[in-house]
Amino acid sequence: MAVKTADLESELIDSVAARVRERLPAEQSAMCESFLRQYYRWVPAEDLVERSPLDLYGAAVAHWNLAATREPGTAKVRVYNPDFEQHGWQSKHTVVEIVSDDMPFMVDSVTMELGRQGYGIHLVIHPVVRVRRDADGHLIGLAKPGADAPDAISESVVHAEVEREHDRKRLGELRSNVERVLSEVRSAVEDWEPMRQRTEALIEELDAQPLPVDPAEVQEAKAFLRWLAEDSFTFLGYREYDLMTEGGKAGLRAITDSGLGLLRGTPATPFKALVPKAYALAIAPHVLVLTKANSRSPVHRPVYLDYIGVRRFGPDGKVTGECRFVGLYTLAAYRRSARQIPLLRGKVRSVLGRAGFPPDSHDEKALVEILETYPRDSLFQIDTDELFGVAMGILGLGERQRVRLFVHRDPLNRFVSCLVTIPRDRFNTENRERVGRILCHAFGGTHVDWSIQTSASLLVRVHYVIHCADGVAGEVDASEIEGRLVQITRAWTDDLRDTLLEELGEEQAGKLYRRYEHAFPPAYRADWVARSAVTDIARLVGLLGMFDRKRRQAAIW
Repeated sequence: MAVKTADLESELIDSVAARVRERLPAEQSAMCESFLRQYYRWVPAEDLVERSPLDLYGAAVAHWNLAATREPGTAKVRVYNPDFEQHGWQSKHTVVEIVSDDMPFMVDSVTMELGRQGYGIHLVIHPVVRVRRDADGHLIGLAKPGADAPDAISESVVHAEVEREHDRKRLGELRSNVERVLSEVRSAVEDWEPMRQRTEALIEELDAQPLPVDPAEVQEAKAFLRWLAEDSFTFLGYREYDLMTEGGKAGLRAITDSGLGLLRGTPATPFKALVPKAYALAIAPHVLVLTKANSRSPVHRPVYLDYIGVRRFGPDGKVTGECRFVGLYTLAAYRRSARQIPLLRGKVRSVLGRAGFPPDSHDEKALVEILETYPRDSLFQIDTDELFGVAMGILGLGERQRVRLFVHRDPLNRFVSCLVTIPRDRFNTENRERVGRILCHAFGGTHVDWSIQTSASLLVRVHYVIHCADGVAGEVDASEIEGRLVQITRAWTDDLRDTLLEELGEEQAGKLYRRYEHAFPPAYRADWVARSAVTDIARLVGLLGMFDRKRRQAAIW
């Protein structure tokens, strides 16, 4: 149960507050007590009762002292191992203390960074305190929760306890990494509105000149940019590039001072030469490029950044550069029907029209369900022809319990998206990991991300994304890989069914399989092949026949 407003006068919190009044000067104690009560206000009771009042007092006062002075627009970070003699309180964990302007994504991003650095998190306290500071940043007052205090500013106070780190160098690195993440959060938050405004400016630019692109495509691109700006995309970075040739190599050069958010400042490599395949994609006469960046987001969610490129065209209709957004699609973008999202709605209409099923027929409804539940990130990236092939392939499976592999390559050759169907009775952690290892090896991947889609179907769909730091391996035979997946996910009962079919034919085999599918325990399956089980089934059937004859004879007499 959480310690809420009604519980603030609990014996434990009161004892800690009394210690504040006893130990601090009168001019400080009232404000510190108010800070302490807000500090522990929403902490689960079970996390408090296990700690001594002295340690609760020490932790809160230590954070209070850190918050005593702070310049607006800066973050204060402290990382240490509390020791009673040195700090007046103790903990078996390493403590990270933060005082910062309250910002979206801050706590998510900090805890994400702690996990990325390999530190298990034991406790996070995160009150948002409204404070008053003087011109020098000194704390001069706290507003009560819910009070009308227009002169107060909201500050995030974060106390995180992680696995104990004794190495002083590692403690310093941890602090630097937390400070870096807070700076990245601030950059993204401060530049969110300018980035959103860039979408509006780009829409106007698309209207301002004729383009060598299908007008319907231009209209849909503008609708997509508007959709992004309507809380469908978390803008985290933006930069503009010129397409040019330097040193005999074609590539993209970052335009000075165009960066916003995570892409502020000058990149480490201002000019990036493009390999032939990437260059061909860069000059293609289309408005948008939708893919994934090759780095994970340091802000909000630990996933690969979504990359949205808007091509710029010169008066001659040739591509001259690119305006690039990086960020994350919001939860609303994943929950909204694909038939309501610009670009995706066109793909859905095209696939349904090409399939040609009667309206409201079973096949059309099944195809719509496949498209709506298709991994949304891949749906943005895949072209219509590929999508049609994958969707019809899944539809053709129906409820047949077959392992199938559908592959989509990133045009920039950085990752491969694999959709694998696995019969529900064969789906388990071991098989999921086996499949991931085979795909990673086959495509030359460095690591694998995966997600699962389950439903009432007899098939489970697993979406694997194989990230390839050195580029995707050359030509790969998808059917050969699929055959390997079939073998490694094959169950002992599959061999039993096939052997019965071979020996007895479909009708008799079906009856015996349904009867004996679950008759053999794991120890038997581990020691004997399925063909041995068929022999044992024959013996069992013979014995059962003998018993039936004896029962009939006994009934006659």
